[in-house]
Amino acid sequence: MSLVVEAPGALTLVQDAGRPGLGSQGVGSSGAFDRMALRTNHALLGNHPDAAVLECLGGGLVLRATQEHRVAVTGAVGPLRVDGVPVGHGRSLRLGPGSVLDVAPTVLGLRTYVGVAGGLDVPPVLGSRSTDVLSRLGPGAVEAGQRLAVGVGHGPSSLREAQPLLAAGDLTVAIMMGPRDDWFTAAGVRHLLTAAWRVSERSDRVGVRLEGHAVERARTGELASEPCVRGSVQVTSAGLPVVLGPDHPVTGGYPVIGVVVPRDVDALAQVRSGQVVRFRRAHPRRT
Repeated sequence: MSLVVEAPGALTLVQDAGRPGLGSQGVGSSGAFDRMALRTNHALLGNHPDAAVLECLGGGLVLRATQEHRVAVTGAVGPLRVDGVPVGHGRSLRLGPGSVLDVAPTVLGLRTYVGVAGGLDVPPVLGSRSTDVLSRLGPGAVEAGQRLAVGVGHGPSSLREAQPLLAAGDLTVAIMMGPRDDWFTAAGVRHLLTAAWRVSERSDRVGVRLEGHAVERARTGELASEPCVRGSVQVTSAGLPVVLGPDHPVTGGYPVIGVVVPRDVDALAQVRSGQVVRFRRAHPRRT
């Protein structure tokens, strides 16, 4: 069983839940940028949490089924068609032998997730089928004419339909301050939390780069490299924040002023160039 790539779109990668736990060996976690969209896709198809899907940047992906398959499309929203007929986003769809799924360019959000019952059966690397664009681990970007093997589906769907959770306009994300917020002045921290930051066109899976006025530092010395996690907000030497994505390096030398909470990192996976992002202070929950 397989799917044939008729058109790959601007950039389509194989992704799964990633390869966590290998940071001490210099290997990043990678995996789907929008984890909620990934989990929703699995629920619609009854797939295992480690199943692999396609992460398509901006749409433009066209797939042809060689046999009957069930597929689902989650994440960013745009027109979908099966054999030229419009179909719904966020639900299980049947493809007959020879059927063509057309994922048109997105109108809301940036990354679309296309899953198939049974998952994509590509060779794993270090326990994951994810493509890490920084370390170049995992399969390369999919290409026109490529045949993607599909595994055998087992589980029933646990979700019938999923409404997209994306919203147009500014995005506000919650940030836990620290561990290096003391490297910045009180005015600098206040500026981070009140400014309207614009998403740079240089953003990618390594990090969402933000543009605006510099965050003022209290300390100007160099910081030794230290571990980083997904969602870390590093402030560059130019004073601009970068929110680290799934393919971030495992260490970094820029001070981390705070860490975006996990669900809001999912939301950052869907921001477009030029969109405005704002930060708000998150507070630990009481136990």
